[in-house]
This record gives sequence, structure tokens and C-alpha cells, in this order.
Amino acid sequence: MGGHGHGEPYTVPHPSCYKVENVPQLLKVKEALGRQGLSDPWLRNEAWRYEKKAFGTHGSRLATFMFRGLGVGFCAALATIAVEYALGIGKGQGDHGHGHGHDDKKDH
Repeated sequence: MGGHGHGEPYTVPHPSCYKVENVPQLLKVKEALGRQGLSDPWLRNEAWRYEKKAFGTHGSRLATFMFRGLGVGFCAALATIAVEYALGIGKGQGDHGHGHGHDDKKDH
């Protein structure tokens, strides 16, 4: 299924590569739980979220989220303006349709 014989689309890392001790935020949680006499056996399962190599930092993810597609959108806006200008669309609409054939001059 999927891949069409090109091999696995990804490799699943071995769970032992993710350790709470490698993540300062999770280590603080583990220590706080330890002070209360508690432990979280599933805490290691959250360590992958903090791997900067695979997921970047919080700031880089935020920048990607905010600016993804900005270049394409800007180019599309320029293309739209160029096409409207070339076809004459939008010219003479500065009066917002209030002309209706009436002269601006008063009757004599």
C-alpha cells in the first residue's frame, strides 16, 4: 500500500533514543513529580516533541506558520493587479458608480 515499491517513506527511530534526561523541560516535570512522590512512566513518550533536529525550535515553527505561503500570495496579488491593468478592469470606477449620466454642472 502506498509508496509503489519505492521503500518505506520514513524510518521509525528506536524508542531508546528519546530520553527524558535529554530534555530540560521534561526533566523539570520529572523532578517536580518526584518531589511529590509521583512518577510518570509515559513521560518519555513526549521527548520526541522537543527534538530540535526534526521539529525545530518554537520560534522557527512559529515563523514557518506565520509566513508560509507569503511569497506565493504576493506573486498572486501582483499577477492579479497586472491582469486587471492589462484588461482595463477597474478603470473609471473612482466615482463608485454615482455618475449615472448626470452632469456635474447646474442647469443654466
